[in-house]
Amino acid sequence: MIKNKFPILVLGSLFCVLSFVSCKQEEKKVAKKPNIIYIMTDDHTAGATGMYGGRLAGLNPTPNLDKLGDEGMVFNNCFVTNSICTPSRASIMSGQYSQTNGVLDLWNDLDTEKQYLPQEMKKLGYETAMIGKWHLHIEPTAFDYYKVLPGQGRYFDPVFRVQGEKEWPNNTVQHEGHTSDIITDQVLNWFENVKGHEAPFFLMYHFKAPHDMFEFNPKYANYLENEFIPEPESLYNQPLWGSEATRGKNDSLINVIGSSISKRHPNRSYVDIFEIGDKPTEKEATSAAYQEYLKKYLRCVKGVDDNLGRFFDYLKKNGLWENTVIVYTSDQGMMLGEHDFEDKRWMYEESMRMPFIVRYPEMVKSGTRSDLIVNNTDFAPTLIELAGGKKPEYMQGESMTEILKGHTPADWRTSTYYRYWMHMIHHDIPAHFGLRSKDHKLIFFYGRHYNLEKEGILSMPWKGEGNSNKVEITPAAWEFYDLKNDPEELVNQYNNPEYKEIIDKMKAELKEKRKTLNEEDHDYPHLKEIIDKHWND
Repeated sequence: MIKNKFPILVLGSLFCVLSFVSCKQEEKKVAKKPNIIYIMTDDHTAGATGMYGGRLAGLNPTPNLDKLGDEGMVFNNCFVTNSICTPSRASIMSGQYSQTNGVLDLWNDLDTEKQYLPQEMKKLGYETAMIGKWHLHIEPTAFDYYKVLPGQGRYFDPVFRVQGEKEWPNNTVQHEGHTSDIITDQVLNWFENVKGHEAPFFLMYHFKAPHDMFEFNPKYANYLENEFIPEPESLYNQPLWGSEATRGKNDSLINVIGSSISKRHPNRSYVDIFEIGDKPTEKEATSAAYQEYLKKYLRCVKGVDDNLGRFFDYLKKNGLWENTVIVYTSDQGMMLGEHDFEDKRWMYEESMRMPFIVRYPEMVKSGTRSDLIVNNTDFAPTLIELAGGKKPEYMQGESMTEILKGHTPADWRTSTYYRYWMHMIHHDIPAHFGLRSKDHKLIFFYGRHYNLEKEGILSMPWKGEGNSNKVEITPAAWEFYDLKNDPEELVNQYNNPEYKEIIDKMKAELKEKRKTLNEEDHDYPHLKEIIDKHWND
């Protein structure tokens, strides 16, 4: 009897061993962390893609990005918290709003110890790399590898700061060609010659394009040459838009605030910058400047999209396409002629809205979209959680991983806070903050610089930034837009009694959010004074 049982015991033992091995292999498979690639452009507004629709979608400017969106989740309501390069990047790196991380404007440094995102990724066992536009001044020491543009960097024959024997920022190398091509080349070089082969990797792949002055690769000179680019109505006509803060009383500041496409702004307009020359009418000159602006801009976008197609092909050929989280976004949006504005900075939709795509087949169902409101402080917590970690308590943003799985968190935000600090600098845009909910937007322009040493008194006629080291005080005022019925923000409804209840509710929420987010200006009593004075206007 014992002899007969022996084969059964052996088989049983073998089964157990095989099961154990299988379980271990499955466990190893489950435990394998995804690679994470974070791709970011500069000033690529959501409206300059195909996937977000709008007046430019028919031009098919981003076929590779659109395909990426088709294979993942597209976020319809992703917003920046401070629409200017350095502060946005600081929020992405820290998971914090500007007043908390200390980067209010283009000149503030993000302290080395606040390079939280790569620090957390390294704790989770990731090899980290940063290639392209950095724009945070201080050396990106938290990364295992970096090759970054100095400041804005150049469009052609770019110089990069790299690790080496000399102290930052003195180790540099230069490459010949267009920056979008060169940055992609350097990313591929990192994969081929630098990256290790054991640890999962976290790569930040940052383009300079399509930042102004839109120096596109010459090979795109004929792209859109014979196309008429659709123009926004508000480029020419918007009698009910704005407030005293953005137009002045009786339009007294109409030529002062906001750099323009038309000749409206005397110090910076694209009619002058592009040397449009004499046209029979002012409208024709404005149209010609707009067409030039958009074609240059979209040629830069085309260069980015083509390079992404090249990069995606590399990932597919090298077995990196499936177990890799791929994120695409931009550091903010961009005004493309809406309200006769260029650049970003504003809380208006085109400037505030960011494209945001996540492709990760193991978690994200292809062809999905989310209407939930997210912002750039959420990026770091999300990437950390995708890497197997948990959101650090010091981060103010929230992880979007449940959204990526197709769930709606019960306590997810219903509005997002925005603040622009660089009062009347460069593009002459007043300082302001506000709240953007699903259907409404409330903006308060407080019209003061946070640094009293920079303030002067507004004097007419406008003297321009070049004639003074001072920035001007502009009027305080509120604006309110019904986004559901007025998505182009053409009618300021702040004084319409029909909206009083909604406005009061949003003001209460705005006050609470400022308290929760450390945005109450305890270090800037002169701002607090003017905010309190005009809160109930």
